[in-house]
Amino acid sequence: MTPHDSLFEQAARALETARALVITAGAGMGVDSGLPDFRGDEGFWRAYPPYKDLGLGFSSLANPRWFAKDPTLAWGFYGHRLGLYRKTRPHDGFGVLARLARRMDDGCFVFTSNVDGQFQRAGFDPARIVECHGAIDFMQCTRGCGAGVFPADPYTVEVDPTSFRAKEPLPVCPRCGAMARPNVLMFGDGGWDASRTDAQEERLGAWLVSIRGEARGRVVVIECGAGTAIPTVRHFSERIATSLGGLLVRINVREPEVPAGHVGLPLGARAALTEILARIKPHAKG
Repeated sequence: MTPHDSLFEQAARALETARALVITAGAGMGVDSGLPDFRGDEGFWRAYPPYKDLGLGFSSLANPRWFAKDPTLAWGFYGHRLGLYRKTRPHDGFGVLARLARRMDDGCFVFTSNVDGQFQRAGFDPARIVECHGAIDFMQCTRGCGAGVFPADPYTVEVDPTSFRAKEPLPVCPRCGAMARPNVLMFGDGGWDASRTDAQEERLGAWLVSIRGEARGRVVVIECGAGTAIPTVRHFSERIATSLGGLLVRINVREPEVPAGHVGLPLGARAALTEILARIKPHAKG
């Protein structure tokens, strides 16, 4: 027996009869894969010590002004993350979610504030993912020349491991040659090109309309590692669970609180998902 057995069972029973699954995720989802947790300046500085000496926290550094003011600083931070995310293997919890998704007659959609591309790397259909803050695997022109959003695949950024500054050459726009930047929504970011995320959200909206009848009351929302500091994902999870009459399963080590009748698990994503899966009866689609 575990302290959360009844909650695991409640989640498992709902998933056994669900027709649709909505997966939502915040930064805590990546911790089990070994990705750094940027919670608070101290957590950020443990991952990036040189920025402590500069007095720059995550919210200060994740700002588009640095691409004009200090490009090697800006691309040092984002270039390191680009390389880190590319080589990181998604943890086993992603596989559990994929197995659960295959059970669903009406399918599955992912909504994440993470920019790390981990769901795509874990094999999830890119057409069924919303990245509400953009993605580091895509870029845009800092000049806004009309190039739109373009893949980051051809680009690599070499970063000095001591200073975390990028080395030349830095990524440039393939159309006009100006500095390129990640297609990521930063703080104070009036120049973010939201066109790719807008298209993702349109696909999500169409899917939600398509399942609203048959799946009402038979939807499960599994939320992993989404905190209250930037509550976009938590608000979305609760809205979808309420509007479709479904169960919210919130997995969060520090902030597992849920509305009455839903499931809150104070665990990491991999551990909680593994426990839930172990209690689900076999299914032909699983």
